[in-house]
Amino acid sequence: MNTTCVLSLSCGDKPGLVAQVAGFLAAKGGNITDAEQYNDPATQRFFMRVEFDPGIASPDALRAAFAPIAAENGMDWKLRAPGHRPKVLLMVSKFDHCLVDLLYRKRIGEIAMDVVAVVSNHERGAGSAGMLEGAPYYHCPVTRDTKPQQEGQVRAIVEETGAELIVLARYMQILSDEMAGFLSGRCINIHHSFLPGFKGAKPYHQAHARGVKMIGATSHYVTTDLDEGPIIAQDVEAIGHRESPEELVAKGRDVERRVLAKAVKAHLEDRVFLNGARTVVFER
Repeated sequence: MNTTCVLSLSCGDKPGLVAQVAGFLAAKGGNITDAEQYNDPATQRFFMRVEFDPGIASPDALRAAFAPIAAENGMDWKLRAPGHRPKVLLMVSKFDHCLVDLLYRKRIGEIAMDVVAVVSNHERGAGSAGMLEGAPYYHCPVTRDTKPQQEGQVRAIVEETGAELIVLARYMQILSDEMAGFLSGRCINIHHSFLPGFKGAKPYHQAHARGVKMIGATSHYVTTDLDEGPIIAQDVEAIGHRESPEELVAKGRDVERRVLAKAVKAHLEDRVFLNGARTVVFER
């Protein structure tokens, strides 16, 4: 079991911040095991993530003691206790490759999370029920006319489960501005990286027709600007002239699941910091 705490913070940059944080942890008996920091010269924001053994100090006591330092420096911050498993809600439509991949990574311990619910606008058959591995499943169908009511259902599930992160694991519905606002900062999406070039149905077929030589995927935070939220992770895959549209789709599925898993893991480990329209990501 992981025995380290994680302190993550961001604030306006000024001299002495690293020393102040390190000095605080040393004074409380903490032992730093990993630390990363970054000052963005464009925004003059300072970002820091510290893993540390808290010794005999409790996380609650450390939070209370650190709060005045955070207030003095105008910090956005959190301190995660050892062994914390964030509550995650997964949303999916027809294609479930990203959903299955995340559930598998959870099962083998690669991503530390508790899946509190799986929500889909498509009903899952008995044959696919086993892959949910005990996570509560909610079928929430939606049409253009019922969208407000359906989003109300989803919002209620988020609140009832206490979900800390909502993952759109190929959930193929556009969220309303109200719903996107409700989930702001805690909702991650995945999509192919052809946007805005190939919009609409069958983007891989469109790309094949244009002779594209590279495909990719982008994972980002959801905002009211469709598919334009702060980017967390991206990857690409080279393709050749011999590959059919169906082979492009298969490669696309593979890169989508890899990129989404990378983004979810980074978020849950407090490695991602919002920096205006961009992100700072401390990668392992």
